[in-house]
Amino acid sequence: MLNKMIRAIKLYKHYISINIRSMMQYKASFFATVIGQFLVSFNVFLGIFVMFRRFNSVSGFTYSEVMLCYSIVLLEYTLAEMYARGFDTFSGMVRTGSFDRVLLRPRSEILQVLGNKFELTRIGRLMQAVVMFVYGITQSNVDWSVFRVITVVFMLIGGTMLFTGIFLIYAAICFFTLEGLEFMNILTNGAVEYGKYPISVYGKRMLQFTTFVIPYALVQYYPLMYILGRKSSPAYIFLPLLASLFLIPCYLLWRFGVRHYKSSGS
Repeated sequence: MLNKMIRAIKLYKHYISINIRSMMQYKASFFATVIGQFLVSFNVFLGIFVMFRRFNSVSGFTYSEVMLCYSIVLLEYTLAEMYARGFDTFSGMVRTGSFDRVLLRPRSEILQVLGNKFELTRIGRLMQAVVMFVYGITQSNVDWSVFRVITVVFMLIGGTMLFTGIFLIYAAICFFTLEGLEFMNILTNGAVEYGKYPISVYGKRMLQFTTFVIPYALVQYYPLMYILGRKSSPAYIFLPLLASLFLIPCYLLWRFGVRHYKSSGS
């Protein structure tokens, strides 16, 4: 089992290397896209900045606390989009029949789909998220400890797994629709948009939905409350890892789609 995992990691590293070399063939386009990604997320940052010029706080959260909250969500989403972009573009593989070749190869189809697309250009958005994160942790007056640092790490891991699961759902649906369903963007881009603020800002119903259905709150609101010192229970440290279990039903849906896959005949 260990040798199998090592071989899979080596193969995925090879896929990444191929993708990077391909992008570097058009360096001007690559760097232009990186700058564009940075500027797009910077516009959101400006929107939050302008609003806090008018209001001192939102539902009791200060500007620096919101920056900390949003930067972590943006980091989670960007990391997931960088390495799981293959799922986001999976509809093209189904529509053109390219997935037939994937099934014929003696390697995991998930690994092959992941390796099909590695979006290094998202590093621009990642840089913007890091800038906001540094500002948030230096200005939010958090009493940082080892446990709070671990909480942030768990948030990044759990959030990345959560968004990966949503991309996996998007890909699994393509087995039955051939085209990706645009409403899924509500759960990805939309989640980043309303993830600018702690989820409690949107009301009790939204908090319940993001706790028990799509567990965004487990990687955003609850651990953030612990980091800010508003909750003291150590259980809040591990809630982001609990959100990683969301990958299980996502994977089961994917396997269901693979079993019912029919070639488009292209």
